[in-house]
Amino acid sequence: MRVPFDTFGTVPTPRSAFLACLFAAFLQSGRADEPAPSLSLPPVVVTAGRLPQDPATLPLTVDVYPGETLRHGPALVLDDALRRCAAFSLFRRAGSLIANPTAQGVSLRGIGPSGTSRALVLLDGVPVNDPFGGWVAWSKLPSGSVERVELVRGGGSAAWGGTSLGGVVQSISVSPLEAPVGGAISATAGDFETRAIDATATLGSSSGRDAFRVDAATFATAGPLLVRDPGRVDIAADSAHQRGQLTWARRVDETTTLTARARAWSEERGNGTRYQRNASDEAFVSSTLAGAAPGGPAWSLSLHAQEQDFQSTFSAINAARTIEIPASDQYAVPSTALGVSAQAAWGESAALSDGEGCLTTLGLDARRVDGETREYFFYNAGAFTRERRAGGAQTAAGVFVTHARPLADGLVITGGARLDSITRANGFRQETALATGARLFNEVYADREDLAFSPSLGLAWRVKPGLTARAAAYSAYRTPTLNELYRPFRVGPVTTQANPGLDPETLLGGEVGLELAPPARRYALRATVFQNDLAGAVANVSLSPTLRERRNLDAVCVRGLELGGQWQAMPALRLDADYLLSDARVLSGGAGAEALDGLRLAQVPRHTLATGVVWRIERGLELDLRGRWVSAQYDDDLNTLALAPSLRLDLAVRCSLTPRLGLTLALENLSDAETQTSRTAGGTIGLAPPRFVRAEMNLAW
Repeated sequence: MRVPFDTFGTVPTPRSAFLACLFAAFLQSGRADEPAPSLSLPPVVVTAGRLPQDPATLPLTVDVYPGETLRHGPALVLDDALRRCAAFSLFRRAGSLIANPTAQGVSLRGIGPSGTSRALVLLDGVPVNDPFGGWVAWSKLPSGSVERVELVRGGGSAAWGGTSLGGVVQSISVSPLEAPVGGAISATAGDFETRAIDATATLGSSSGRDAFRVDAATFATAGPLLVRDPGRVDIAADSAHQRGQLTWARRVDETTTLTARARAWSEERGNGTRYQRNASDEAFVSSTLAGAAPGGPAWSLSLHAQEQDFQSTFSAINAARTIEIPASDQYAVPSTALGVSAQAAWGESAALSDGEGCLTTLGLDARRVDGETREYFFYNAGAFTRERRAGGAQTAAGVFVTHARPLADGLVITGGARLDSITRANGFRQETALATGARLFNEVYADREDLAFSPSLGLAWRVKPGLTARAAAYSAYRTPTLNELYRPFRVGPVTTQANPGLDPETLLGGEVGLELAPPARRYALRATVFQNDLAGAVANVSLSPTLRERRNLDAVCVRGLELGGQWQAMPALRLDADYLLSDARVLSGGAGAEALDGLRLAQVPRHTLATGVVWRIERGLELDLRGRWVSAQYDDDLNTLALAPSLRLDLAVRCSLTPRLGLTLALENLSDAETQTSRTAGGTIGLAPPRFVRAEMNLAW
């Protein structure tokens, strides 16, 4: 029999355990009087230009978050953990714990947020973005084996192609060949009947040439209510997912390794009413062969294949939220993706940092996506009367080159270029009467091919030790997803139509920044000014109070300021802050969207501030306090539905009970503040989760 957390006198509640651990932390503080360590950057990052490079020689801003920091912080899910970066957000303020999968696209710097991600999310160099819709299912990502996450802000990483228009987020795993043999398991329990188990194990062969890693997880929660004033149709947003991943690495010879990965994942979610639910599942395989020729380049060849399905139901709800009527049943959205990439890199990052040599990467990649939406709609007299099928295929193939070299002592120039060919094929839309089988609509769309050239150029100047100036200019593009082209959807009373005639988006951007990190000092500061001009940005344009359509906007400008810093006040205490000012506006909506001229982009707050305090205390106690404030923003393109400012505080206390056993007690939304995530014209306000307490036990061996 399951013992409830709130049973008095038997099992402590997460809240009581949390308060006890917090009190113990205060009792143990104040014993750190040794010199404070200086702050340092990682030796190399690989995401900015698809080659290993010293961060001090990069013209772009790159954030690096250690896996341990993200795992043991207050956030339960990875996307919430990454909100310590002010530039990072999903489409809406809600995280993946409650958000519909189609609203989990990443936005960086407020560059055109939408359900489709305008940033590329990678796991060890392989795309994680949904092949059909471009959004990101964050529960796919195995957290136990993540070494670090690299986040590149803005469109300067054009070497990755058309899905990186707004930036790149890459999760990098520890190779099984480099990880120690052993494993770890964590068990989580908390409010809303939340329970989870996450396990990782690494095994090595007797010869030392082979290593295996298994990542597995299961998660379930009853979830919170999603609206402020729930009615009879509203229920808690439950969710559950399972994930299993097997990684095999083989040392082929002294310089060559082969890594193969297979992943299976499934997820089911309730969307807050009795009828609205969705489900997803995926099968994924990849392999990478990498090596370094003696005296020659380091090279890699990677292949991946992905098969995924998605189902979702939508409804219409009356103003009193007492009656719910089915609106559509997208009973299947199958999609497949096949990809290949190859690259070679010459040079060494260390030599470049010393003002010698150069770094060059040359490569190519290609990806083909096939998918379609299959749905029932037009509900009448207790049944759906029509079926719609629509979809197509996309192929993107490109070649790229990046090159970095010193121009003078402390001055490094980095240039890059990419040329892509993007093809749309087999586009169609069919509608059928279910009762008679009669074809009511049958349209085939012409194939289309686009070429995109994406150059970039940047400088990094080490003015003096600890002071670096950066400047970069770049161009990027994004082709609309199959979802934007062919799949309509409904949220509440508003239906959004697909548009098979959408053009690609293009971005022209630039940024200038300064970073101050004096050697052997306790602080680091940075500031960046940026501007991004988008032509053809895809937006959901209001045609009437209950109808929108995806359309290209003529001109959008996103300009802003980023300020960030860290201060190691003492060995046991570190403070950090990250601020984003993002002024994202429509300069010209174009024909049919003139009403948007001068308005702000939906879902982009003007101000975002993320702060944190990490307090390491003797005897294995650590506190991590995170805060994130966002100013008001609009939920709609016409700027009529305002969402109030939001301030959320999260706190985690980690206790190392033994060298191998740890306990993390976390409290998300410490003050139980209200965070509005959506607002309808009828006055319904969607909410992020209230206060959420959980306990997590971690065991390593």
